[in-house]
Amino acid sequence: MRANAINHVLKLICLHALTATVAGCATAQLETSGSLASYNDLAPADGITTKSKMRVDKAGVLAARSVSIIPTSFSHAASRAALTDKQRRVIANAVDRSVCIGLSDRFNVVPSGQPADLTVHVTVTRVTITDPNVAGAAKVASAAPMFISAGFPIVVPRIPYGMGGLSVEAEARDVQGQQKAAFVWARDADMLTSTPRVAASGDAYDLAGEFGADFSKLLITGENPFDKKLSTPSMQRVNSAFGGKPKYAACDAFGRTGVSAFIGGKMGAPPEWNDDAMPVTE
Repeated sequence: MRANAINHVLKLICLHALTATVAGCATAQLETSGSLASYNDLAPADGITTKSKMRVDKAGVLAARSVSIIPTSFSHAASRAALTDKQRRVIANAVDRSVCIGLSDRFNVVPSGQPADLTVHVTVTRVTITDPNVAGAAKVASAAPMFISAGFPIVVPRIPYGMGGLSVEAEARDVQGQQKAAFVWARDADMLTSTPRVAASGDAYDLAGEFGADFSKLLITGENPFDKKLSTPSMQRVNSAFGGKPKYAACDAFGRTGVSAFIGGKMGAPPEWNDDAMPVTE
C-alpha cells in the first residue's frame, strides 16, 4: 500500500511538471527593438518550447554560398537586465558561436566585414535573469537520487521558480542590403529540459545556443526550422562542441568551448567560469 501511494504521488509530480512545463513554454514573450530592416510579413512559427515569427526568401537564401556574422548586440531594454558586462558578452558570444558553427554546415563563413552573399546580425531584445539561489537549490535537488518502487530512477523536475528566458531578433541581408530572412524568437527555461546554473546569466546563456541552432537551420534550409525532423549532428558540429578547431577560421572569433565547459554546465557552474568568450588565435 505504501509503495502504491508513493508511486501515485510521484506520478502526480511528473504530471504536474509536464503540465507546468507546457504552460511555461507559452509564457515566452516575443520582443522587438527596431533593429530589423523590416517587420513586414512576419508569420507565426512556434516550436514546442519556442515562440517565433519569421519571414524567409527561400530562393534568395538558398542561392547564397557565403555568409558574414556581425557580432550580436543588446537592445537598450535588454541591457537593463541585472547582468555584468562579462555576462552580457558571454551570452552574446554564445549566440554568435552557435550561429557560426551551425551555418558552417552549408555556408562558407567569412570574417565580419568581408564581402559575403549574406550578412547576418542578431540583437538580444530581452533577458530574464536566473535566480542563482533557486537554481542552486534545484541543482542540489536534482542530484539527490529518487527511485520508484521498482528501483528505476525518475526525472526530478526543476524548481519552477526563478528561471530565466531569452528573446532575440535576427535577420540576413544580401549584398544590396535587402532583407532575405527575418526571425523573432523567444524561449524561457522549463522544468524538465533546462539545466539550472548558479548564475543570473545561466538560462539565457544556454538558450543562446538553442536560438543559434534554430536560426542557422532557417538559413540553411530556407524553411521553418521547427518543421524539420531531428537529424544527426554533422561531424564539424560535434568536433566544435568538444572544443575542436572549427570548419572555418572565422568562427574562432567567438572562441571555443570544450569538455570543461560541458562538465561545468552539467554541474551548474556559471557560464562565465568556463567560457571567456575570447577569440582563438593560432
